[in-house]
Amino acid sequence: MTALRMAAVAAEFGRDLEEDFAIAERLIGQARGQGVRLLALPEACLGGYLLSLDDETALDAGPPALALDGPEIRRLASLAGEMTIVAGYCEAAGESRYNSVVCVSGDGVLGNHRKVHQPLGEDASYASGDRFHAFDTPVGRIGMMICYDKAFPESARALALDGAEIGVCVSAWPGARTSPAADLAQDRWKRRFDLFDRARALENQIVWLSANQAGTFGSLRFVGSAKVVDPGGDILADTGVQAGVAVAELDVARALQTARRSMGHLRDRRPDTYTYAGAVTA
Repeated sequence: MTALRMAAVAAEFGRDLEEDFAIAERLIGQARGQGVRLLALPEACLGGYLLSLDDETALDAGPPALALDGPEIRRLASLAGEMTIVAGYCEAAGESRYNSVVCVSGDGVLGNHRKVHQPLGEDASYASGDRFHAFDTPVGRIGMMICYDKAFPESARALALDGAEIGVCVSAWPGARTSPAADLAQDRWKRRFDLFDRARALENQIVWLSANQAGTFGSLRFVGSAKVVDPGGDILADTGVQAGVAVAELDVARALQTARRSMGHLRDRRPDTYTYAGAVTA
C-alpha cells in the first residue's frame, strides 16, 4: 500500500481568466513542490462565481462559459502534468450553462460533474445536473460534487456506492447572509460547512477533500476552510478561514480498510427499511 499526498485549496478567484490561471499555476507549482499528487481547487476557480445569490445576480454577466473539450480545460490539463487536478468552472453545453467541476491530468479529462443542487437564486444562472458518479484516476477512484450538493447525504452516498474512495467537494460557500458573525471563524454557515465535510466522510467511510473560495466576491464573503478529512471524520489538515492549502498524506486503501473493518456503513445498509409512511410507489 502507498501513501497519497493530497491537498485542498482555499483561495480567491475572480472574473479574469488569465489572472485565475496565474493563481492556479502558482498553487499547482507549490503543491507539486510538496509532493502533492491530488489537488482540489475551488468551485468557479476558472472565471469566478456569482456576484450575489439575490436578485442583483441578473445584473452580472456571469463567469465565462468554457467547453469541456475547449482550450481552457486543455490548458488546465497541461498545467496538471503528472498530477491529478480538480477545478470548478462554468461549462458551456449547447444553449445551457452548468456550474461544473472537472478532473484532469496531463492525459486530459478524467471526469466531469454538473452541480445538481442549486441554492437560492443560482438556478437563474445555471441549468442543473442530474447524476452523481465515480470514476477511476491515477490516484484512485474519485467522486466529485459542488458546494450545496454536500448538504444532501444521498449525493455522497451515491458516490460511495459507485466505489468512490475519495470524495472531492469544491465550493464557493459564503458566510451567513443574515446576522453574519463579525468573526468569520464563528459564523454559523462556516460551522455547517465543516459539519457537512466531516459527516459525509464519516457516514460513507471515505477520504474527503473540501476546497473553497476565500476572500470576497461581489456581496459574498467566503468561509475558506479547505480541508482533508479521513474516513473516521477526523480533520487531517485545515486552512481555517484564511486563504491557504491544506495538505495531508494518507494510505487511502489502508485507511478505508481500517475504518470499515468492524462497522462497515456501506456493508451494513438495510435499503429495504428506508421508507416512510407517506411514500408513494410510481
